[in-house]
Amino acid sequence: MAVDLAYELWQELKRHISTVDRGDAADTLVSVLIDNDYDAADIRGTFKSDSDVKRALESYFDDLADDEIDEDDHNDDDEY
Repeated sequence: MAVDLAYELWQELKRHISTVDRGDAADTLVSVLIDNDYDAADIRGTFKSDSDVKRALESYFDDLADDEIDEDDHNDDDEY
């Protein structure tokens, strides 16, 4: 499935998702796309007009960076 198709599906489905729940739904969408090897730049470019998905994509990579920092901190503790 191309990112364009995911975008079209999201546009149709988000009308049926309450505004309050759209952020969580966008988080799930981004996770599924990334987990299925879609390129983050392609997702960002395709969903550039959708604030929920852009925010979810940023959050995904912020969380990923935080996890890497936490792992690095734990590795430093092992040296002492």
